[in-house]
Amino acid sequence: MSLESRADDGVPELTARVVRASFPKGTLAIRIREVLGALFTDEDFAEAFPGRGRPAISPGSLALVSVLQYAEGLSDRQAADQVRARMDWKYLLGLELDDPGFDFTVLGDFRSRLITHGLEERVLQVVLARLSEAALLRAGGRQRTDSTHVLTAVRTLNRMEFVGETLRATLEVLAAAAPNWLTPLISPAWVERYGAKVDNYRFPKGENVRREWAEQVGRDGFTLLDAVDAATAPAWLCEVPAVRILRRAWSEQYHRDGQEVCWWEGKDLPPARDRLSSPYDTDAHYGIKRGSGWCGYKVHLSETCEPDAPHLITNVETTNATVNDTEVTAEVHQHLAERELKPREHVVDAGYVTAAHILAARENHGIDLVGPVGLDTHHSGRDTQAPDLTQAAFKTDWEARKIVCPQGASSISWSQQRKASGTPLVRVHFALADCDPCPLRQRCTKAANGKRGRSLTLLPREQQQILEERRAEQQTDEWKERYDVRAGVEGTISQAVRRTHLRRATYRGQNKTHLANVLSVTALNIARVDAWLNGTPLGATRVSHPARLTLAA
Repeated sequence: MSLESRADDGVPELTARVVRASFPKGTLAIRIREVLGALFTDEDFAEAFPGRGRPAISPGSLALVSVLQYAEGLSDRQAADQVRARMDWKYLLGLELDDPGFDFTVLGDFRSRLITHGLEERVLQVVLARLSEAALLRAGGRQRTDSTHVLTAVRTLNRMEFVGETLRATLEVLAAAAPNWLTPLISPAWVERYGAKVDNYRFPKGENVRREWAEQVGRDGFTLLDAVDAATAPAWLCEVPAVRILRRAWSEQYHRDGQEVCWWEGKDLPPARDRLSSPYDTDAHYGIKRGSGWCGYKVHLSETCEPDAPHLITNVETTNATVNDTEVTAEVHQHLAERELKPREHVVDAGYVTAAHILAARENHGIDLVGPVGLDTHHSGRDTQAPDLTQAAFKTDWEARKIVCPQGASSISWSQQRKASGTPLVRVHFALADCDPCPLRQRCTKAANGKRGRSLTLLPREQQQILEERRAEQQTDEWKERYDVRAGVEGTISQAVRRTHLRRATYRGQNKTHLANVLSVTALNIARVDAWLNGTPLGATRVSHPARLTLAA
């Protein structure tokens, strides 16, 4: 399939005349065409198509249909039907009224090509560029970012369900791919255990019995893997994806002690980020945030939030569910810089902020990262009547490499260290001889008398100074007023969830999920531009009826 670029000659005269007569007030598709033009060109996706072969359907049109599909919550078949049936869609696509459209399977092929060639972001990039040309989007100003969970398109399984379903799925594949090889290996007991999906299986009751069942599944799995590795087995069996998944799952869940097969204890399991959670989506992992757990991914949305312009989503990141928000901050800034859409002020919640991030955003991109940092607290737990002595009560002399306590005693040691993650820090200790008789000891350290003196942990100098400045700044009313704008991003997530079902993955795999997220936010941008052109005001924050009574009092 080759790309033969189709020139955009505008909307056919008959299509334009009929559509304007039928929709005098316009529709989303009509207004977008009039303001932004064709939106996509075939050259935007030329990398995904070879220069020779059967001519391809216009990728620019397919990209536009994909965005409209997410804007209206349509399946591939429904979207293809709309291209044939909807006059306003034909107007936006620049088609004749009698254009027959295309088969719905072409949309899936188009998405696959984008993923294969690493063009998942291209749709959003092109739309943002068109919006910038139309003066609806500009760099600088303020932006805000937040994240939400995305449930994978497969069931969430516990450990017993996971191992049982993994082995069952492997047997299903091998029974179809190598039936003659598998038949002598399996027994009626195997058919009874793995004949039905795990959600139809009733597990035995009692911890010991369940453990025996799980270890039996482990023995069966190792029996199958040993047979695959045998010299008499076809060599290609080792390359079957289901067999590879089974091998990885068994290395994570079981170990062999001689001839015995045993569960790994919970403390010995690989971390959730590295451990399989489903045999059907190997990219999905189990994450926990604020006490809520889910199997799947995280999506991080960044949007502009200026009062005199439409609020448009400028970046979307799809990550493993176990990735902390702090790991995404630098990546968001880098992508915004590449698109020439860096904000002057980036407002985020505490999950995205550390002193290192504030410093890096300022030095590398000229961005003021606004978000709450951790408070200066010290929990001695000795005297509830008097406040604890926090780090702010101590004076740091960075040149002399010492700290002076409120009672005038100087630290006796200053050492450069690193956390297990590699983060540099400074550890400072005070002498026991100074701390033991100190009248402020109960407010200063929780170490038992006669054991050791007070110790402090500092970040590198520049980071520590930024941390202290931000701690003082975020207590002011001016900073709180600046930070209030962050709350609006919750509405963006709500809109994405309600309109495009953002929290539920439609496809399996992180790349496919990310492409779906990109199409979702692009559709939201189109809808928001249309609302801006219509003069539709932003939705107000919902206030409950009891809260309204309180506010009115």
